[in-house]
Amino acid sequence: MSEAAPSGTTAPGPPAARLIRRLLPRRRHLVPVVALAVAGVAPAVVGPAILGRATDIIFSGLVGRTLPAGTPLDQVVAQVRADGNGNLADLLARMNPVPGAGIDFGRLGPVLLLALALFAGAAALNMAQALLLNGMVHRTVGRLRADVEAKINRLPLPYFDDQPRGELLSRVSNDIDNIAQSLQQTLSQMLTAVLTVIGVLTMMFVVSPLLAFVSLVTVPLSVVLAKRIATRAQPRFAAQWASVGAVNALIEEAITGHELVKVFGRRREVQAAFAAKNDELFRASSDAQVMSGVIVPSMMFIGNLGYVAIAVAGALRVASGAMTLGDVQAFIQYTGQFTSPLSQVASMANLLQSCVASAARVFALLDAPDQSPDPPAPVPLGPVRGRVEFHGVSFRYRPDKPLLTDLSLVAEPGRTVAIVGPTGAGKTTLVNLLMRFYEVESGRVTLDGIDISTLRRDTLRGRIGMVLQDTWLFGGTIWDNIAYGRPEATGEQILAAAEAAFVDRFAHGLPQGYDTVVDGEGGTISSGERQLVTIARAFLADPAVLILDEATSSVDTRTEVLVRKAMASLRAGRTSFVIAHRLSTIVDADLIVVMEDGRIVEQGDHTRLIAARGAYHRLYEAQFRKAAEDSGVPGDAGPPDRGGPAPRAVRT
Repeated sequence: MSEAAPSGTTAPGPPAARLIRRLLPRRRHLVPVVALAVAGVAPAVVGPAILGRATDIIFSGLVGRTLPAGTPLDQVVAQVRADGNGNLADLLARMNPVPGAGIDFGRLGPVLLLALALFAGAAALNMAQALLLNGMVHRTVGRLRADVEAKINRLPLPYFDDQPRGELLSRVSNDIDNIAQSLQQTLSQMLTAVLTVIGVLTMMFVVSPLLAFVSLVTVPLSVVLAKRIATRAQPRFAAQWASVGAVNALIEEAITGHELVKVFGRRREVQAAFAAKNDELFRASSDAQVMSGVIVPSMMFIGNLGYVAIAVAGALRVASGAMTLGDVQAFIQYTGQFTSPLSQVASMANLLQSCVASAARVFALLDAPDQSPDPPAPVPLGPVRGRVEFHGVSFRYRPDKPLLTDLSLVAEPGRTVAIVGPTGAGKTTLVNLLMRFYEVESGRVTLDGIDISTLRRDTLRGRIGMVLQDTWLFGGTIWDNIAYGRPEATGEQILAAAEAAFVDRFAHGLPQGYDTVVDGEGGTISSGERQLVTIARAFLADPAVLILDEATSSVDTRTEVLVRKAMASLRAGRTSFVIAHRLSTIVDADLIVVMEDGRIVEQGDHTRLIAARGAYHRLYEAQFRKAAEDSGVPGDAGPPDRGGPAPRAVRT
């Protein structure tokens, strides 16, 4: 059972209450947990009384040894009372020593063995209770992790645009780990502490109501102090975990972009930024830990005041003959058992505040709005021809900044549409709308005449393939990375896709061939080879519509020819959208669309747009001049359409 509703929302309420609700589905485990806790606390509560009895036996033997042998105890008591020492006479009467006899080990041995057995049994029962409770916590936290993972899959893309990946990873990893550790450490101890306080307090009133009331004098002070400290600690723990997320975000960013950091010599700046974030984390952690560290010595001080009061009052009671020495010894031990759980509960309050702070961050993630749901009655999608049309589409990332305004575009089946323009023109946004990573604000996008908003997302995306500039490979073999596009594919189909994308050209040269393991960065193969693997993945998926987003802009020279051939083969017979800053890669496109500020300012084929001498011509000449400068060719050589050399692939 999960707290998460199908819609992705979670039950409202404070984080602590929501954590408790998540434990409730495991309530069938609570009965044995409580039973084991009670059974484990009972021997520990009775133990001091038994040890007090052992103390009385020992002290009685020591006193009896000093009395005349053979003299009746009544006579000794009467003589002491006659001597004017009534309190001592009352004490002797309560102790019942045997005059002339020493310690009765026959009585002492069974009492000590019983105490030992009780303490050993209590330890075993407490261990069983802790194991059962920890298992319940593990299952609850495991369900929480599963809900978070499912939630991440339901979140819309804009959520990730606004969240640093390191911060998100910190919530998924560090905060959930903190919840698990805090619950494991506190729940078992909290239950045992509460039961111990109840049991010990009962025994204290049985032994001496007067001393029990004396011991309770310090309780209100302990409660007030613990509450004040816990209230002040919670926001400090929240700041601490927020700082942890910020540090993780910075580390993730530095690791992901470590090559750029080195290329641009920004190591010192990155170190300075990390030092600043780390210093913030140090201060936040120090504030939280200092506040939490105050509570234990404070509770110990209050507990020691209670010890002093019990020792003085107990001594007076023994001196008056109202209590035996064993009773006082048992009561002092009970006082320790009474104050120790209170100190534990107070210190656990800080752990719980840290847990609540982490829970608030996790529940904030679970409470984030889901992406808009698929239509309740989605339109079935049969074989796709690949005609894509944008009808008066408008879109904005931010309410105050429109990006696409009344944009219309038609891509005929099997044709290649190249989208060019300066950074921020809306090129990638256009294909993101086609994939329904974002929803259009107005207008509509159709596939073969069907509004894509009426289709299930997985149905739509199953007909569209993407090859991105940022080649993503997961930790696994080259074979598995190709098969990712179609897990049910046969070995022959995977090999055919690899050959079509020229992956076989380099895979056979690797020691393990297709079984070569690559990591997320594909470190064992080059960037161009990674690109070929992603193209093979798209070949295997066999989509009707293809999106090439900056697909050749970061390919190394050695494999660029293979990549271009593979791209051309992949585009054959498919409706393709190609986004690239390097115009040399799209001169053969059937339709070139030039975008500026979210609008289409020109469209046509390469020859027509060059002849029009408009925005595309300006971009093309700018690239040519840059290529000429880089290669040493005179700047007036002219672009290829005027007899000059073809420009090399250069990014604008």
